[in-house]
Amino acid sequence: MDNPLSPKFLMEEALKSILPAQLPKVGELVEGTALGKEGSYLYVDLGAFGTGVVYGKEYYDAQDLIKGVNIGDKISAKVTELQNDDGYVELSLKEAGQEMVWDEIRKLKESGEVVSVKVTEVNRGGLMAQIKGVPAFMPVSQLSVKNYPRVEGGDKSKILQELNKFIGKNMNVKVLDADPREMKLIISEREVQDEALKSILINFKVGDIVDGEVSGVVDFGAFVKIGVSDSTPTEGAPQLEGLVHISELDWQLIENPRQVVKVGDKIQAKIIGIEGDKISLSMKALKKDPWDEIEDTYKAGQAVKGKVVKLNPFGAFIKLDDNIQGLCHISEFESEDQMKENLEVGKSYSFNIQLINKAEHRMALGFGKAKSSKEKEVSEKKEEEK
Repeated sequence: MDNPLSPKFLMEEALKSILPAQLPKVGELVEGTALGKEGSYLYVDLGAFGTGVVYGKEYYDAQDLIKGVNIGDKISAKVTELQNDDGYVELSLKEAGQEMVWDEIRKLKESGEVVSVKVTEVNRGGLMAQIKGVPAFMPVSQLSVKNYPRVEGGDKSKILQELNKFIGKNMNVKVLDADPREMKLIISEREVQDEALKSILINFKVGDIVDGEVSGVVDFGAFVKIGVSDSTPTEGAPQLEGLVHISELDWQLIENPRQVVKVGDKIQAKIIGIEGDKISLSMKALKKDPWDEIEDTYKAGQAVKGKVVKLNPFGAFIKLDDNIQGLCHISEFESEDQMKENLEVGKSYSFNIQLINKAEHRMALGFGKAKSSKEKEVSEKKEEEK
């Protein structure tokens, strides 16, 4: 018969008086009061659940925390075994601490609270930091407009060089994703910026003309800081930035945006779209549309001279003057090879205007035997259907 004063007997008697639904389960967090330390054992009063103990590996893993525990201190712990051979509830302080930390991180995510983190290291994909001792990762895509690396061609080694300057610096971020099972914690500086930009964006609408400064030039267009003045911006203030797509730089065909703008240029542009925090800008919208008066200069059936500016599988782009370009469709030739034999980029040739579509800014040019507008449209339609 068990000793009526043994911990095991007392535990069993205590458990009998507790409804099954009230019993803690392995893996649950429980609260108790520190009873004392003996060697590598920490005893915890769990009230109706009896006495808990932290020992062995669990004691070793949490010894830094246990050093600061005094008799009477409140303790949160995780149940690892409901009743061991000695009648104690086995506990883990380390696992309880981790669970509580992840619970705090989850609350940060749900509340959207802004937290300050220090960048500890970087890799080609982004930045590393910590929140409450948990490693956190910020993908490059989650950097703010101000800190996003502008690297030609997306060269990863150059991106890494740009990111290295953030090591040791503090950043305000939000928790974007938190998964304790996979130990995944994703943070975002952009989310903080987006929140701040909302109050600024309400002052802008589609159709507004804005002043700006070119902050980056890439193959598909130019990034522009909006509302830039000669005064120095407030440190940490959010910066609006829009994109002028290559097709919105000018009315004429632009092959390389760098031929039109460069970083540091002060420009004016028209807002043609606002979607979330993305602002689409147009420089050509502020320029006179050369196609408005095209019929004063060019007419269908007219013979013209033009310079070849680009050869594509579907035809050749021909520059007639500084503002107007037409397309000599591939159907004007037996093959792409024949087109390249007859036309050379940079050289001028004679063409005939087959049709002008003022609304779509489209001019079809013939090379050699002229085709009617009807024949040209049928030919192009067949080509598009291939």
